[in-house]
Amino acid sequence: MKKWKKVTASLMLSIVTLGSGMTFVGAPQASAAANAVPAYEVKFLAKPELVLNTDGTPRSEVIQTLGLNSTPRNINVEYFDTNALGLDQQGWNVRFRKKDDKNNYELTYKKRYPVINGDINAALTLANQEGFDKSDDNYEAEIDWGYGKQTLSFSNTKKVDTKATGVQLPSQQDALNMLLDKLPGKLKNWTSSNWGKQQLTQSRAYGPVTFQRYEGTWNGQELTFEVWPIRNAAGTGIENIVEVSFKTDDAVAVSGLRTQLLQLLENNNWLIPADGLKTQTILERY
Repeated sequence: MKKWKKVTASLMLSIVTLGSGMTFVGAPQASAAANAVPAYEVKFLAKPELVLNTDGTPRSEVIQTLGLNSTPRNINVEYFDTNALGLDQQGWNVRFRKKDDKNNYELTYKKRYPVINGDINAALTLANQEGFDKSDDNYEAEIDWGYGKQTLSFSNTKKVDTKATGVQLPSQQDALNMLLDKLPGKLKNWTSSNWGKQQLTQSRAYGPVTFQRYEGTWNGQELTFEVWPIRNAAGTGIENIVEVSFKTDDAVAVSGLRTQLLQLLENNNWLIPADGLKTQTILERY
């Protein structure tokens, strides 16, 4: 599993209070193949009016407190789905993006499962029954752990070389052709033969959005602070969604680290006490 950690923030808030305690992955139950072993990504939303300057860059006290580099990486991203969001309704997201320092496009196919009442093992077992188990090394399993909610995801990422510079994306049709060419079998035949291919063929781009990723080191963890300028709900302008996050594959240490980051953001009055999903916000607003 990759060990980079990331920090980002978002404004589409569905406020969720902390419910019954979150649980961690225990011994997998016996089955044809063992349950996948996920890494963790802890992510919180931050108040843009308090952590950003008027030009959208992080304030100096934020850079210092979180140990961030002052120069960001720029990343351009768009999502593909039908007008009826057929892929999303089945828990799938298809993402196309370009980083300013890379000579390739990054194509990601992600399946999400809600973690109900903190029962990660139940989500892993369901995913196992649907074909995502420990033996499948094409997908990275991860628990996204926000303010009050956890989500299990399985991501399959492909790369396509390009001579495009910066964050330039190809045309919508060219991007779609690449996504179809690299379409993994699980999505292609998800509910029936060629279902995913048919859905993706009828899809359009949602976005693009160019966001800034500031990387740093906090408490021994690689940290990420992302600023996403996303169309506002009224469609009349842009609002910044800020997400602070880190990743770890240490299921034992993650809870304590999460609590420390939560308290740090709370103590500085930077925390938005809610969960938000950037992908959903973009699918709703574009």
